[in-house]
Amino acid sequence: MEAGRVSSTGGMLSSTDIGVAVIGAGMAGKAHAAAYRTASTLYDSILPPIRLVSIADVYEPLAEAGAKRFGYERHDTSWQAIVDAPDIDVVSVVVANHLHREIVEALLAAGKHVLCEKPLSDSLESAYAMADAARNASTVARVGFTYRRAPGIAAIRDLIQSGTLGRVYHITGRYFADYAADPNVAISWRFKGEPGTGALADVGSHLAYLTEFLGGPISSVNGGRFRTVIPERPKPVGVVSGHGHSQVSDEYDTVENDDYATFSIEFAGGAAGAVEVSRVAAGHPNGLSLEVYAENGAATWSQERPSEMQLFLNEGPAGQRGYRQVLLGPAHPYVAGGAPIDVSGVGFGQNEGFAVQARAFLEEVAGIPEADSLPRNASFDEGVRNMVLLEAVAESARRGGASVDIDN
Repeated sequence: MEAGRVSSTGGMLSSTDIGVAVIGAGMAGKAHAAAYRTASTLYDSILPPIRLVSIADVYEPLAEAGAKRFGYERHDTSWQAIVDAPDIDVVSVVVANHLHREIVEALLAAGKHVLCEKPLSDSLESAYAMADAARNASTVARVGFTYRRAPGIAAIRDLIQSGTLGRVYHITGRYFADYAADPNVAISWRFKGEPGTGALADVGSHLAYLTEFLGGPISSVNGGRFRTVIPERPKPVGVVSGHGHSQVSDEYDTVENDDYATFSIEFAGGAAGAVEVSRVAAGHPNGLSLEVYAENGAATWSQERPSEMQLFLNEGPAGQRGYRQVLLGPAHPYVAGGAPIDVSGVGFGQNEGFAVQARAFLEEVAGIPEADSLPRNASFDEGVRNMVLLEAVAESARRGGASVDIDN
């Protein structure tokens, strides 16, 4: 089960401090930078001292601003500087997917601990190579599937694994975002690459991971379908950072990958599922939602209302049954001790998920035993598995929606 928080050993396991850096100062990079600043304040004080050393970005104004904002000692303009820095032990890699492999392999070879943003890379070949590098490294390498830290998602997983919901019948997942709904959003690396490297890789990688997190191994996918509904976008004037708008020119470039993707799932355990993702869903800035239907009832959760879940159980007279709102609180994963005010109804969201993710990573780096720690972050092998799923969806789409088996 996904533990809420197990008791610590009560003492610090290392007297050595940990120097932290973040490569990439865009939207998600800021989330990682802030998370490391917060991580040592969560739960019991069992971590060694955390030094916030550097934020690196090729666009120096962004790196400098991030370092000042989040209290890092300095900023750098190249990832190589982070690799070579003797005062840095832990590094988050939060840059374009096609850059992950070179940076991560260099960091691991230099003896750094690495937390890489999802998806692991831009190709299966690179993902396998990165997993091999992680396997042979003496340091910790993990992938940031942040949503597994959402108390609502972890609570639903507990309901499944404890048998409370009973056998799962089917799971529906949707991740609707609108960061690309405006045709005037500038072209960037997010819009380049083969079909399946767009909305599917960006937000669908989260959802593909979460379907297995809840439902267990997927045995096949089918009905893969992609659509690019905005075929051209203006070229930017200057730097594009994250999902934000930037000044654009009158010159246009071709969008190569998917604005929308959908596919169906067959789980090895017999359940079915359906997934739908979009980056052009107007009115949904960050609309991740999950629904689980099972023999004893159902449970749903949405990022748009992240501090609650809906639960239906087949209990009591039929005339009194129905979904009930459950406000997430100390009885649910990650809440107790994880916030200054850790009670139901206060509210929390994705930012807190990044902080818990960073805390779990630092606990592992510090050598705190898994039994006395937060659940570990996903391994690079799990990152490869996620990309195998995404590639199977792309193959299904290439074959007109045909079923594609996935080895387990």
